[in-house]
Amino acid sequence: MKIGIIFAMEEELNAFLSKVNFDNKTEIYKADFYECKYKELELVLVLSGIGKVNAARTTQLLIDKYNPRYILNVGVAGAVDKKLKLLDIVVADNLLQHDFDITVFDHEKGYIPGVGTKIECDKNLLEIAKKTNKVHIGLVASGDIFVTDDMMGAKINRKFKALCVEMEGAAIAQVCFLSNIPFLAIKCISDTVLKENNNLTYNEFLEKSSDKIASYLIKILNILD
Repeated sequence: MKIGIIFAMEEELNAFLSKVNFDNKTEIYKADFYECKYKELELVLVLSGIGKVNAARTTQLLIDKYNPRYILNVGVAGAVDKKLKLLDIVVADNLLQHDFDITVFDHEKGYIPGVGTKIECDKNLLEIAKKTNKVHIGLVASGDIFVTDDMMGAKINRKFKALCVEMEGAAIAQVCFLSNIPFLAIKCISDTVLKENNNLTYNEFLEKSSDKIASYLIKILNILD
């Protein structure tokens, strides 16, 4: 079974590469795809880069070239829900783009024509993720802004009931939805936008959160194998 795994940052990718057998690296339009093996699974890892455009473009390349059975997006995120702590794992049941706004046309914030407001993750993958560890299940909000303002974070939490924010997941989910590829997003909390020292905690916990989510991903792959 072939599984595509998308990372936004090198730290996230490298943490997982250290846990699998690397076979081949292919460059496609300046994106590097790493073909790896874990037990009986064929894995294709790719670094998307930061932001929704980079994420969507990389996802489509992954689908067109490798046709994976599943696509997983793993990485770090910032908490906007007070119950989350640093290094907690969040598994998305739904994702949305908090900065997509056509409310002038009488649509709710985040609504995308032909897609809707929320994009649901694959139920089977979600059930597998629930079995592996203690995790938080809920909505992940994506946008092309690194949210550091606590008022903005609180607004996103209040309006969408989002657990955390990041910059890629909902775009990847949208491409998977349109391509009919089962998808799941898994995030580790590296910082919180509800504190004034957001940038400090992000830099401090990026490596730790990348390592933790890599270990968590291995648990999921053990069930899929």
